[in-house]
Amino acid sequence: MQTSRLEVLSPAGDMERLDAALDFGADAVYLGGQLFGMRASPANFDEISLETAVNKSHSRGKKVYLTCNTLPRNSEIPHFEGFIKTAAAVGADAVIVADLGLLSLVKKYVPDMEIHMSTQVGIVNYVTANELYNMGAKRIVMARELSLEDIAEIRAKTPNELDIEAFVHGAMCVSFSGRCLLSQYLVNRDANRGECAQPCRWGYHLMEEKRTEEFYPIFEDNSGTYILNAKDLCMIDHIDRLAQAGVSSLKIEGRAKSAYYVSVVTNAYRMAVDEYLRNPAEFKIPDWLRNEVFKVSHRKYCTGFFFGHPKDCQYYETSGYIRNYDVIAVVERCEHGVVYCTQRNRFFAGDTVEILAPSCKAVELKIDEILNSTGESVSTANHAMMPFSFKSDLIFPPNSVIRKAVHHS
Repeated sequence: MQTSRLEVLSPAGDMERLDAALDFGADAVYLGGQLFGMRASPANFDEISLETAVNKSHSRGKKVYLTCNTLPRNSEIPHFEGFIKTAAAVGADAVIVADLGLLSLVKKYVPDMEIHMSTQVGIVNYVTANELYNMGAKRIVMARELSLEDIAEIRAKTPNELDIEAFVHGAMCVSFSGRCLLSQYLVNRDANRGECAQPCRWGYHLMEEKRTEEFYPIFEDNSGTYILNAKDLCMIDHIDRLAQAGVSSLKIEGRAKSAYYVSVVTNAYRMAVDEYLRNPAEFKIPDWLRNEVFKVSHRKYCTGFFFGHPKDCQYYETSGYIRNYDVIAVVERCEHGVVYCTQRNRFFAGDTVEILAPSCKAVELKIDEILNSTGESVSTANHAMMPFSFKSDLIFPPNSVIRKAVHHS
């Protein structure tokens, strides 16, 4: 049973999300630069902001892994030397690659850089794992199609110095470990170069010409069917099983998701891991902690392939997210019985809210009175980024998240 190393690895699509990951307990973050990353839509990090991110993380004892996990074309290769040397110069702790050519170039240009092999490599057996280790990899990110038994066998038949990382939470791709042609074929946006349009989430109408040998039912309604739509992955109840299988890094998906998502999910897995490390033999998280992952925007959850062939991991009714809470503000500071905040979404005096601080159970309270920046009482906080305050005897650290339940009609 593995207890000495169990890393919580969180996504950082920009500086705000980096701060959220660090504040709420990530041991390491993974982020992308302006090139070679698998997420083109987030802001990502240029040379200056990457150095800032590394320095900020290192000052708090956290690590930064840089994604270079696209499958680059010929025209992009000449740009890689400068890109990777810059990453090494600013102190990135590791680079995540999916392409064997880039692996060889990392070893050539920055031989001391730690190399992690992306899930997109499709590592499903110990022979591949050992060969990648022999080629210079320090860590392998498991293909998402592996069971815990598969991972345990790979762990048993590879050197202990080789780290094993696995995705444990977030969106899943219907294709094999993210290698998909749907987006490029349908809308000319290459999923393997960070531009996926997520056509697996679209609604499809299946048509057959003659109704002979009809194997898939034709639904007679307007909504079609979401035959490619995968549920989200959630393994927060199974930290013990992941550790026992030899996983040393628990990776949370979501570089394109909000800072609120990063805060809440990182916090939940941080507390779950700490709970496991306190008593590995009797690991069980409380209901309130499990419920935290339901308080972010998410699809229905499943456990993917970890327990064998997934029997209930597609969702055919809709591709929409479930959203039961809105983040309404972020705490700036607490002084003399007053909580000073910055607004994110509209709310009203008299609303009952929850305030989530790092490594803590959320606190529920009622905000009886909202004070604007001049100390005047107002009925609502309805301007984006509006500074406001309210009175409370409770003290919350900066960047604590204030959220409110969404009441669906």
